[in-house]
Amino acid sequence: MIYGIDTFTFHNILEIAKNPALAQLSDQSRQQILQSQRNVREIVESNRTVYGINTGFGPLCDVKISEEETAQLQHNLIISHAVGVGKPIDRELSKIMMIAKVHALSRGFSGVTLEVIERMILMLEKDIIPCVPEQGSVGASGDLAPLAHMVLPLLGLGQVWENGVPVPTADALNRHGLQPLKLGPKEGLGLINGTQFILAHAIKGLEKMEYLLDLADVTAAMSLETYRGSASPFRKELHEIRPFAGSQKVAARMIRLLENSDNLKSHEFCDRVQDPYSFRCIPQVHGASRNAFEHLKDLAETELNSVTDNPIVLSAEETISGGNFHGQLLALPLDYATLAAAELGNISDRRSYLLLEGKFGLPRLLTESSGLNSGFMIPQYTTAALVTENKTLCFPASADSIPTSLGQEDHVSMGSISGRKFNQVLDNLVNILAVELMFAAQGLEFRRPAVCSPIVEENHSILRSKVPMLEDDRLIGEDMLQIAQLIRDRKFIVN
Repeated sequence: MIYGIDTFTFHNILEIAKNPALAQLSDQSRQQILQSQRNVREIVESNRTVYGINTGFGPLCDVKISEEETAQLQHNLIISHAVGVGKPIDRELSKIMMIAKVHALSRGFSGVTLEVIERMILMLEKDIIPCVPEQGSVGASGDLAPLAHMVLPLLGLGQVWENGVPVPTADALNRHGLQPLKLGPKEGLGLINGTQFILAHAIKGLEKMEYLLDLADVTAAMSLETYRGSASPFRKELHEIRPFAGSQKVAARMIRLLENSDNLKSHEFCDRVQDPYSFRCIPQVHGASRNAFEHLKDLAETELNSVTDNPIVLSAEETISGGNFHGQLLALPLDYATLAAAELGNISDRRSYLLLEGKFGLPRLLTESSGLNSGFMIPQYTTAALVTENKTLCFPASADSIPTSLGQEDHVSMGSISGRKFNQVLDNLVNILAVELMFAAQGLEFRRPAVCSPIVEENHSILRSKVPMLEDDRLIGEDMLQIAQLIRDRKFIVN
């Protein structure tokens, strides 16, 4: 894969984060970078006033900076903007930010030198990854504060990750025989203008959600087996007359996931006319979440292959000061995807509750000795708490805007908060699905000797390899953690 030339997918970025050698600069991308660098140098030498190259920033755009001071201007920009607070983001997120930034800069519209871009690639290859605080971006001129922290190690400042802990950058550079760099005209601005913090959270969230969407279908299938529900709501004919892509995909998956199930055959001989919505409307609810996922994926990949700097340097004679750094284009779909992820948890909690009611041949609380034993009563409290927490996280950050920069940045996206909330909801969803899987696996024990569909049987065995059937009360909180880890490790078969 070639930086600045190829069209990257979000999967490509995740692969490069695992193996940075997969992406390199080509002769063409180097030429693009060098030409942009020459354009900036000509602007400085011509003494023509261009925002951010020889002026101050934000409300100080009317202050002219001399040619001799342009390098100091860029250094000051980085150190003054590195004001993030909170815990450091995961180092993988920092890597994704760097990869996305290198790809954007390599398009050749930002005036950043080849030396700086090659240093960022070298840092990725040597695993010198910046520590970036999680809070402080309003997603206006992009992610100024987080990106400034990402850039500090280029200057020998800030902290980087080493053996899982933050260490001073200067020490790490010494160990690798590297010297700090000095930024030239426009470089600081090109490095911190952009949406790479928001984008990194979108990419990481897409990775999580892609698997959890598939797992939610599998989990629902296992619960439906336990409940001995009906597969008729998944028939193709029903979804052809309301042809949403997400619901059609889920309906087809459910038919396949339930194929050759003894439990569903037994439903044909019961007097139930309809199942509750949390079973009957799986295609419509899971499908709507899939539609939101696809929307975010399309927009995130557009952003990934875009230039989000300002000003854009087209030539030595032509620059455009615009708003490509504004995070609204990702903030809105991130908020939508957050709601979609929360809904997967909402419907999962309802299915879990139904399995506890003691209907249709299942014992109350999924234990034959309730009273002395509480069985699975309390894990549903946990899912109730988590789905409510997720609801509170669904308030759209993009609905808010607080003016900054003395009113110059008078509308901001808050997209960084949207991205963080998206990932929080997905992390909660892991635990919600873990509880439903635990309940469904327990319920299937009371349906024996009936045989489930092959994929449900396979996943039941995977779960039982870590968590035995519950007969008397034990530390089932430990069981929940084991199942959640199986989910995070992607051990369950979803296709």
